Amino acid sequence: ELSVALYRHLLGLQESEGSLDQPAAGKDLNLLCCDIDPVLIERAQQCSPFPASISFANLDIMDSSAREPFLSSYLGRFGRSTFDIGFCMSVTMWIHLNHGDNGLMEFLSFLSSLCKYLLIEPQPWKCYRAAARRLRKLGRNYFDHFRSLAINGDMAERITQILTKDCAMELVCCFGSTSWDRSLLLFKS
Repeated sequence: ELSVALYRHLLGLQESEGSLDQPAAGKDLNLLCCDIDPVLIERAQQCSPFPASISFANLDIMDSSAREPFLSSYLGRFGRSTFDIGFCMSVTMWIHLNHGDNGLMEFLSFLSSLCKYLLIEPQPWKCYRAAARRLRKLGRNYFDHFRSLAINGDMAERITQILTKDCAMELVCCFGSTSWDRSLLLFKS
């Protein structure tokens, strides 16, 4: 739903505009939406009103052997090697919890190399604690890396530091916070 709403917004389309057959007339905008959950991807593919312009792919972005050929092939269809803009909404915490500090830094470095602009919505540290609590209540162990994360605290600030200092991106704008108290940060390569 977010991808379709974003597509409509970028093209200035109203909710009722657009068809299953074709993208908006005369518009050249293509979105690639990736998620690790195949069920979400299948549902999105079935419900998309813009299948010619919005592609949905089941992809573990942290698996370089899968992402590199897939993304190169996708971009190659348009004669491109990078994306104009990347959107990373509510993903950083899961990458961080499942791949540790090094995984988060690798992920941000990869995104910064792949996108001219990057809009990112980091989850605050309280979300990490809540996720760990939920896992514990289910009788499962903590996330593998939770207790060893050195990158913690103000996650919007920490991610901004990584992207600006280590990845040579520039913070263009902080759009404030969402209703879930998550910052929306726009960076430029």
